[in-house]
Amino acid sequence: MNISPTLTKELAKHGIAYDIISHDHANSSLHAANSAHIPSAKMVKPVILEDDLGYVMALVPANQYVKINKLNMILNRNMGLATEADLNNVFPDCELGAIPPVGDAYGMFTVVDYDLDECDDVYIEAGNHTDLLHLSGSGFRELVKHSRHANIGMH
Repeated sequence: MNISPTLTKELAKHGIAYDIISHDHANSSLHAANSAHIPSAKMVKPVILEDDLGYVMALVPANQYVKINKLNMILNRNMGLATEADLNNVFPDCELGAIPPVGDAYGMFTVVDYDLDECDDVYIEAGNHTDLLHLSGSGFRELVKHSRHANIGMH
């Protein structure tokens, strides 16, 4: 599969330049960062949560976990991890487990960890298991400018 058309359209809409970095097949954001020899703290990991109100995309560095309880308190919700089977319909142009961290493009409310706001450049999944996109920090901040920002990650 190629780069997600939804992601490509979103990057073009915002005029964001990027480089494509190919790597060996990887099944997680952390594995992709290791395979591509990039710092895991600059790899954006999307974690999809859900409850009766719908889905939320939480973005943290690949070397961190989402503090789900804290996120639930911030949003006054009771979310748990979405199953990959549920996400096939939400991300139809992506390979399972290779979701780009662009919630707005998929109509999904997004919360970004503060650590990602500090990055001078970031790497994101391209919608497949063998390509990453390298973006400037300012480009990434443009993509997530309508998102909520909070301290939601932990090592």
